[in-house]
Amino acid sequence: MSSDPLRYFRVEARELVDQISAGVLDLEQRHGTDLVARLLRFAHTLKGAARVVRQQEIADRAHAFEEVLVPHRGDEGALPADEMRELLRLNDEIERYVAALEPRPDQAAAPADRQPPETVPHPEQLPAARAATADVDDLLDAVGETHARFAPLRAGRTSLEQLRRSAESLADQLRSGRPGSADTARTAAVRLAGDISTLARRLTDTVEQVERELDEVRGRAERLRLVPASSIFTVLHRAVRDAADAQGRRVRFDGRGGDLRLDPQVLASATNAMLHIVRNAVAHGIESEPDRATAGKTPEGSVVVTVERRGSYAAFLCSDDGRGFDLAAVRRAARDQGLLGPGDAEPDTQSLLDLVLAGGISTSPTVTEVAGRGIGLNVARDVADQLGGEVSVRTEPGRGTTIELVLPLALLSLHGLVVEAAGSVATVPLDAVLTCVRLPPEQAAAAALTGRLAHDGEALPFLPLARALYAGTTVPEGGGSAVAVVVRDGDRAVAVGVDRLAGTSTLVVRPLPELALAAPVIGGVSMDLDGNPQLVLDAPGLIAEAAVLGGGGAAPPEPARRLPILVIDDSLTTRMLERSILESAGYEVDLAASGEEGLEKARSRRYGLYLTDIDMPGIDGFTFVEQTRAEAELAEVPAILVSSRASAEDRARGAAAGASAYVVKGQFNQEELLAHIRRLVNA
Repeated sequence: MSSDPLRYFRVEARELVDQISAGVLDLEQRHGTDLVARLLRFAHTLKGAARVVRQQEIADRAHAFEEVLVPHRGDEGALPADEMRELLRLNDEIERYVAALEPRPDQAAAPADRQPPETVPHPEQLPAARAATADVDDLLDAVGETHARFAPLRAGRTSLEQLRRSAESLADQLRSGRPGSADTARTAAVRLAGDISTLARRLTDTVEQVERELDEVRGRAERLRLVPASSIFTVLHRAVRDAADAQGRRVRFDGRGGDLRLDPQVLASATNAMLHIVRNAVAHGIESEPDRATAGKTPEGSVVVTVERRGSYAAFLCSDDGRGFDLAAVRRAARDQGLLGPGDAEPDTQSLLDLVLAGGISTSPTVTEVAGRGIGLNVARDVADQLGGEVSVRTEPGRGTTIELVLPLALLSLHGLVVEAAGSVATVPLDAVLTCVRLPPEQAAAAALTGRLAHDGEALPFLPLARALYAGTTVPEGGGSAVAVVVRDGDRAVAVGVDRLAGTSTLVVRPLPELALAAPVIGGVSMDLDGNPQLVLDAPGLIAEAAVLGGGGAAPPEPARRLPILVIDDSLTTRMLERSILESAGYEVDLAASGEEGLEKARSRRYGLYLTDIDMPGIDGFTFVEQTRAEAELAEVPAILVSSRASAEDRARGAAAGASAYVVKGQFNQEELLAHIRRLVNA
C-alpha cells in the first residue's frame, strides 16, 4: 500500500480546482445552463473524492458551492452579484485547502486545518504545469508507430543470416576447385550480390524511416516540457475580475493565443508582470459606467491579453478600451516629483510614457489595493530588463491603451516544414506557410532572374533560400528552386525557392548563441537525434532578406489560370495523398468519394483532368471514364486511371474505355503522375 494516501487525490483535486476557477470566471461573463451543469459536475466530483480520502473541509465547501448553483440549473439569467462573490470565496477556500495538501520537503502531507490555512502558495504563482492527456497520447502513438518500424529490421536479421550461409557456401565452392565449380560459383555470386543489394535498400529505407520517426518522438517528448500560454489566462482573468470589483467597474476579459507552448520560466516571469499590467488597465484605463456612456461606449469595459510568437521572442500584449493615459496628469506628477524642472522643454508623448515605465509615477489620487503606488509598469520593465526583452506602451486618449511585453524564448515548440536547399536542411514554421508551389525549370529561372513570382493574382518577392543561407559566399551546386514555399508574416508574403520538401516535424526551437554569426533569415536552431543543430527559419527575416536581395526587372506575366482537377477515390487516405501532391504542384483540386459523386461534379463544373480509382462500389473507374467519353461536354477532358491492378488486360481495358494514362498504385511515383498531368493539361 502507498505510504501517501493523498497522492492521487492531490492530482485530481488540482485539476478540478483549475477547471472550477476558470468556469466561475466564465460564468460571470456568459451565463448558460451548460456552464452551470459543468461546474456542478466538477464540484460534485471533487466532493465525492474528498470524502473518500476524509478531507471533510474540502467536501463541505464543494457541497456549499453546489448549493449556490443548484437553483440556477435551468435558469438562463445571470447569477446575482452576491452569489458570484460567494462562489469565488468558496473557490478560493477550496484552492487553499488543496494547496495545503502538497507535501513540503520538511514535512509530510497533513490533513487540512479547520480554518483555511495561512501558509499557501502566493496567488500570483503560475499553476504547476501538467502534461495534457492529448499530448501524452500523441507521444505514445508516435512511440508505437516507431516501434512497429523495427519489424523489418528484425526480419532483416534473419535475411542476413541466410545471406551469411550463402556466402559460406560460395566460399566452399571456390575452395573446392572441382570442375564446373567456377561457373556455379559465378552464378551464386551474382545471385548473392542481388540479394544483398535488395536487403541493403530495404534496411536503408527502414533505418531512415525510424530515424525520422524517432526525431518526431523526441520533438513530442521535448514539447511536454513546455506549457500552453492559456495556463496564465485564468489567473489574469481573476486579477481583472477582482480589480474591477474593487473599482466598481464591469470588465470583460479575453485571452488569445493560448495554444502557443512556451518555456514555463518565461511564462512565470511574464505572468508576474502581466498581473500588474492588467490591474493597471482596470484601475487607470476602464472608466465608470456613466463616463463610458458619455463617451459613447458600452457599459462593460474590455481587457484583452494576447500571446504571440515573433521569431525567437514571445510577445504578451494587454489592450483595453478605456480612457487611455492621462498625459496631463502624468506631466503634473512628474513635475511634482521633480522629474521635470521648471526650465525643461515640454516632453512629448513618448517621453512621458518612458517616465511612467521608469516607475514612481502614479496618476491615482489615492492609494488603493490596485493603484496609487506607481510600481505597476516598473515591474514589467524590470522583468524585461532581467530577461533581455523590452516593454512598450501605445495609448490613444479616449480609445484605450496597449502595453506590450516582449521576452526572448529559451525554448519554443512548433510544427515545421522541412526543406532542402543546396545541400542544407532547414525548417520553416508551419504556421507561417501559406502554400507550396512546384516550379517548372523555366519558371524557377525567370523568378530567380526577376526576383518575382506570379502567384494567386500578385507578384510576390522571390528569394532562393540557398542564396540567403550562403550570402557573401559561394553557393554550392544544388538542384535549383524546384518548389516555392509561400511564407507570410501579417499582410506581407514572400516566395522562398527550395530544392525539395522533406516532410513536416514537431520540434523544440532554441535561440542562437549570442556570439553566433548567422544569416538574417535564421531564427533559431533545433537539435537532431545526433545532437547536431538544424536551422529554423524566421518568417519576418525571410521577408526582409527578400527586400534586400530582390532582383530587378518587371514581374513575369501571370500564367493562364489552370482548370481544376477532379480526384475520385473511395479511400480517404488516397484522396488526401493525391490532393496533397497536386496542390503542392500548384493545381486546384476537387474531391469525390465515389464514381456517382464524381459524375455529378463533372457535370456541374469544368475540369482540366479526371484522376480516378478503378475499384469502387457502384460506378467503377472504367465505367466513369466510359460515361464521360460518351457525353459531348465531358469527352474532351483527359482521364487518368490510378489502380492497384497491374495486368496488361486491365491496362488495355482502361485504354479501350478512353483513359489517357494508367498509373499503378504499387509502383506509384508522384513525379511520373505529375509528368502525365503536365502532358495532358498542357501546364
